[in-house]
Amino acid sequence: MAADEPLVLGIETSCDETGVGIVHGTTLLADAVASSVDTHARFGGVVPEIASRAHLEAMVPTIERALKTAGVSAKDLDGIAVTAGPGLAGALLVGVSAAKAYAYALGKPLYGVNHLASHICVDQLEHGRLPEPTMALLVSGGHSSLLLSTDITSDVRPLGATIDDAAGEAFDKIARVLDLGFPGGPVIDRLAKEGDPAAIAFPRGLSGAKDPAYDFSFSGLKTAVARWIEAKRAAGEEVPVRDVAASFQEAVVDVLTRKAVRACKDEGVDHLMIGGGVAANSRLRALAQERCERAGIRLRVPRPGLCTDNGAMVAALGSEMVARNRAASDLELSADSSLPVTDPHVPGAHAHAHAHDHDHDHVHEISKENLYS
Repeated sequence: MAADEPLVLGIETSCDETGVGIVHGTTLLADAVASSVDTHARFGGVVPEIASRAHLEAMVPTIERALKTAGVSAKDLDGIAVTAGPGLAGALLVGVSAAKAYAYALGKPLYGVNHLASHICVDQLEHGRLPEPTMALLVSGGHSSLLLSTDITSDVRPLGATIDDAAGEAFDKIARVLDLGFPGGPVIDRLAKEGDPAAIAFPRGLSGAKDPAYDFSFSGLKTAVARWIEAKRAAGEEVPVRDVAASFQEAVVDVLTRKAVRACKDEGVDHLMIGGGVAANSRLRALAQERCERAGIRLRVPRPGLCTDNGAMVAALGSEMVARNRAASDLELSADSSLPVTDPHVPGAHAHAHAHDHDHDHVHEISKENLYS
């Protein structure tokens, strides 16, 4: 670990996980997470207001836990990175406000970064530097995207995305129809291992010759599975839950992996990175590995804990911003719930406006002295 590599703290609050990570270059020092998923479970999905309040309560203790785990002091940091979007507006606001407060009090540069680009960058913490270009398949409760990154700090190009339900959303909805609880991904993955993936022929969305090559659609699949289950129940027959789980899961991962491998071949890219919460799915990993090996593509998937939302991924991208001398964000940074992936980070419009503002600097120095002397 080189001494001159940036030491960055990252804050992630785009949904229901309060994540704080600390990274030194590409080495992960701390990854603290406080999740409010259990609070949302009884509602069958994430309630934005509850998520925002949970972030507010968890923020300072989670940051303190991360600093303690990493064995570093806040004043040793080279920068503070935070998810500026996309995500739930109120939840993002808590993280952005906290990041601005810490950056201001410590006199450290602030980097507002993109949630999706962070999901790609986190793989550096496990498998070393990302090759450029890298093809990334991001699959989660809110996103199913195929992205081509030639520079993770400045150039991420969307090739395809979901036109309706994201993959993770479909898992949650089918789990609800089967009365399996929330979140649906882990329980369907577990049950599918005991089922037959070829038992029921569920549709593969947007897989026709004339369909968009890289876009995804899971709404038709979700409806087909729900109707199949309803028909069984209406006929008074028992629903073969394990077979339904396995056949549904197979339909999802078949389309995801087939389109990702096709994009790699079409773009001449020999690396595929899979990230996002659904990347923790064991069948997705296995089928992707199988198809990548056959196509001569190297597959990179972070360990499950780094696939779900976390602060480490934000710190990883922040560290890359510092290392590549990208412009810091200013204290006017705002949360953007629909921040496009083409903006891996949000540079400050007034990055140098205060450079000669001595009064501002004086206030800044007093704040730092009082808070962190």
